[in-house]
Amino acid sequence: MGEMFFAILGIFLWVVLAFIPAMLAKKKGYSFLLFLILSWFVSFLLTLIIVLVLRNKNETAQDRADERAAERAIERD
Repeated sequence: MGEMFFAILGIFLWVVLAFIPAMLAKKKGYSFLLFLILSWFVSFLLTLIIVLVLRNKNETAQDRADERAAERAIERD
């Protein structure tokens, strides 16, 4: 009985944790479903690292220019 409980708990956690990289990917402008499936079949941690390395597709050139200008202003102080 105890082994079955932990097996079901492990599978449940595996499925739920896969949603974290998928949601982050969606925020960055990538396919939610693709990264959800990748998390299920490859690894939650590996997929999370991949998502964190990917650039944000929703970021505009103006956003990047503003960020660089802010960094330069901070360096001058």
